[in-house]
Amino acid sequence: MRRRALLAAGLPLALPTLCSPSPAPWNAPRTASRALARLAEGNRRFVEGRTRHPHQQPRRQHLLASGQQPFVISLGCADSRVAPEILFDQGLGDMFDNRVAGNIADDLVTGSIEYALEHFQPSLIVVLGHERCGAVAAAAGALTATAVPDHISILVQHLRPAVEAALGRPGDLVANAVRANIALQIRYLHRSPVIGSRARNGQLYVAGAVYDLDTGEVRFV
Repeated sequence: MRRRALLAAGLPLALPTLCSPSPAPWNAPRTASRALARLAEGNRRFVEGRTRHPHQQPRRQHLLASGQQPFVISLGCADSRVAPEILFDQGLGDMFDNRVAGNIADDLVTGSIEYALEHFQPSLIVVLGHERCGAVAAAAGALTATAVPDHISILVQHLRPAVEAALGRPGDLVANAVRANIALQIRYLHRSPVIGSRARNGQLYVAGAVYDLDTGEVRFV
């Protein structure tokens, strides 16, 4: 309830001036399929070592000072190796990033995503997990551990259902739990009235993706 109260009290007062939509034309993809295609092409450039680093010039920075119009919302892990703009070869103003260990859609993160949808109306949300996720591994280890230190227990609590869903499946437990967690967080997001209604009306698509730490490839699932 503290998080809900903070969200309700703080966002309407602070964010409209800090994150206002831009009146400028961005030439950004306005459908989910085109947004996915742009991300996929950017990731191919990253994997092949031919990144363009678009929208990272001073002119873009100054243009964004008056507002923004990101074409995709991402929910990713806070892992330092999994920075969405780098993996997808995007730039300033392209992606509305939300990052937390384990890519968890808790109340605060969901509120941030709802805000972006209401103000910028992108057609795509990407829930981005990655292989060998430390937060998921910690949740898997906590199934047999006697105690989990401090606030890490909150992460474990959120990730435990994904680990339990992966138990008994053939293959590596953490790898399976990473994929189960992506599906779980997508289900959580669809429970939001703002997100769910847009998805049902065809205005929004929520995609899952897994980043391969070894190859750099992002696979949409």
